[in-house]
Amino acid sequence: MEDLQDAIETQDQADILVFRNDIYHAIDLIAGNLKAEIADEVPVFLCVMKGGLMFTAELMKHLQTPLELDYVHVDRYRNTTRGDNLHWHKKPHTDLSNRLVVLIDDIFDEGYTLQELISYCKAEGAGKVLSVVLLKKILEKRHINIEPDFVGLEIEDRYVFGWGMDYKGFWRNLSDVYAVSKE
Repeated sequence: MEDLQDAIETQDQADILVFRNDIYHAIDLIAGNLKAEIADEVPVFLCVMKGGLMFTAELMKHLQTPLELDYVHVDRYRNTTRGDNLHWHKKPHTDLSNRLVVLIDDIFDEGYTLQELISYCKAEGAGKVLSVVLLKKILEKRHINIEPDFVGLEIEDRYVFGWGMDYKGFWRNLSDVYAVSKE
């Protein structure tokens, strides 16, 4: 349980980067803008697991419109703090042909995950793909030329956890977003 002890110590020393009230306010804004964009369509919401779970659930509460929900399970971190190649655990069951697909993820970092998911949806025949992220890291340079369509909050480039995001598999359940201490 070395990872558990490390996770406890890391959370004890972490900085709160985004408070829950700011998250709820950002979700209100995203929901209003997204509702206008999806208007008369019945979109397929694709939650990007595991990190996008809390955000997807909260966002759906703000949209009183018909939609279908499915998920895709991919990861780059595999309970570590460094990402590598995208690993697919589960593809959606819903037919995406000629559908408006809304990808919902926790964080936009370098863009590799989003790029691959958009490509996947288009290859599956999606009519249109929109991307929604709760957080977007402010980076000096990204190697991928892609941007999410809707962003809740921009944050500094630090390793974060809470609100669906984990630290070595732990702390997804925290109500605020924490950053690993700079120390």
